Amino acid sequence: MLFNRAKSIENNIDKYLENLIKANLIFEKSITAYFELKQEYFEQRTLEIEKLESESDEIRRDIKYTLYKELLIPDARGDVLGLLETLDNVFDTIEKVMVRFSIEKPIVWPELSDDFIELTKASSQCVSELVSASRAFFREISKVPDCLVKVHFWEHEADKIEERIMRKAFDGDFIDKFSLKVHMRYFAERISMLADEAEDVADRLDIYTIKRSI
Repeated sequence: MLFNRAKSIENNIDKYLENLIKANLIFEKSITAYFELKQEYFEQRTLEIEKLESESDEIRRDIKYTLYKELLIPDARGDVLGLLETLDNVFDTIEKVMVRFSIEKPIVWPELSDDFIELTKASSQCVSELVSASRAFFREISKVPDCLVKVHFWEHEADKIEERIMRKAFDGDFIDKFSLKVHMRYFAERISMLADEAEDVADRLDIYTIKRSI
């Protein structure tokens, strides 16, 4: 029975990570679609993200309840729950960014579109590597450090692209209003924040990995 309950938690963790992968892919495709002026497609996928996030919250709560109720893996329980809680921040950021786009509908400037798409891909890749690191934590912990190196690499790339967008927006003359320049900066920061959240989780995962290796 103990094995079966532990197996149930493992399956739920897999489901949670699979949902995060789906959300991340939807995020990349949807934000890219927005800057390709495919707003209808973007709005449809935003609804999918909200449903996926709600479903994942239920899975996370079920894992938490089972871990405490069945007194499973007491030595690592806090680390597992801590990882899931911080991964949820990544999930929330994906949803919030897409909802902000849906509400505020920032102008798509041709001079910045390719940069925003590149920023989206870098942030999305950062999350993808984080999911790989999280899977490795549960299945093959020796692979975690290599995955975390990639998380930090893509976060740094996102920072560089974010700065490039802001410099183009504020130095260029294609945007005539300061408020619109600020709006571009805001959305560059929002997309880049996804990479920042992923790196924060990576830092905690690094600590959990060291603890398990001692």
